[in-house]
Amino acid sequence: MDTDGSVISTRAEDQSFHVRYRMEVSCLELALEGERLCKLGDYRAGVSFFEAAIQVGTEDLQVLSAIYSQLGNAYFHLHDYAKALEFHRHDLTLTRTIGDLLGEAKASGNLGNTLKVLGRFDEAMVCCQRHLEIARDISDKVGQARALYNFGNVYHAKGKSICWSGAEPGDFPEDVMAALRKASEYYEANLVLVQELGDRAAQGRTYGNLGNTHYLLGNFRNAVASHEQRLLIAKEFGDRSAERRAYCNLGNAYIFLGEFEVAAEHYKRTLQLARQLKDRAVEAQACYSLGNTYTLLQDYERAIDYHLKHLIIAQDLNDRIGEGRACWSLGNAHTALGSHDQAMHFAEKHLEICREVCQVALHHT
Repeated sequence: MDTDGSVISTRAEDQSFHVRYRMEVSCLELALEGERLCKLGDYRAGVSFFEAAIQVGTEDLQVLSAIYSQLGNAYFHLHDYAKALEFHRHDLTLTRTIGDLLGEAKASGNLGNTLKVLGRFDEAMVCCQRHLEIARDISDKVGQARALYNFGNVYHAKGKSICWSGAEPGDFPEDVMAALRKASEYYEANLVLVQELGDRAAQGRTYGNLGNTHYLLGNFRNAVASHEQRLLIAKEFGDRSAERRAYCNLGNAYIFLGEFEVAAEHYKRTLQLARQLKDRAVEAQACYSLGNTYTLLQDYERAIDYHLKHLIIAQDLNDRIGEGRACWSLGNAHTALGSHDQAMHFAEKHLEICREVCQVALHHT
């Protein structure tokens, strides 16, 4: 009798182990499929598989933490930041529960990035600080570099969020300048580490962000130095979008340094790359910048040529605000040349577009 009972209980144990084993396997299989889909950029489908994996369940908290982390990232890519926040918080709680320091650092970093996008900068900084502390404690240089970069991004975003529109770079209120100075300090600290690690791709990203920060601070020479480095690394990787951005940023900095010819050369490279990349919006922006640069050089014929190119693309893209800007600039350039009929034509067109845009804006409010 006893033996029979033990056989039954052993069988029951076997069965529950078998059920648990199947559960773990199918949870893992679903999660791995979710991961594969996210790597292919199909985040919607990835999310479905991760959520199915959670439904099946797992007793392996490390696997669950990984699923939460990837779900948070997938929602982040889908711009559903509330959901991303929810899953990164779950992940953080779980990693703390199981004492997984590396996981906690990663979860803090992900949470910080999500809070930054939501404009919750002070909370984001707390997460970045935790990420940095853990990375230092466990001597994880890659983690430290990532935390410093994220910190820089939070301060940069905070500075930009309170920038006065219409104010010139370097001319912002003190709280903006303080945030941007902090951003540049964190980017500099990150650069030291990524140079030690020999991570050229990470150096490229940081140089780009540091250049943009120096530009906003009004340190145009430093901005040029950083963007030159960004350009160099973009060329090493054959990353034409990054190369195009670097040329554009260099052009902007040279304008403020009063070196208009040099700025024009950089904007021309921007224009070439925009055409190669078939990016019409960037092509329009480059033509507009070139038109303005030639106006500063008092070469009004060339300014008109570029502003007309901008006008045509703006019309193609149905960008009424861009069209209005082009007409305004063309009116000014024709006035400078003394072509008053042409100037009047573009001034009237500008006014007509302004009225239309204002009507649309009022209709939407």
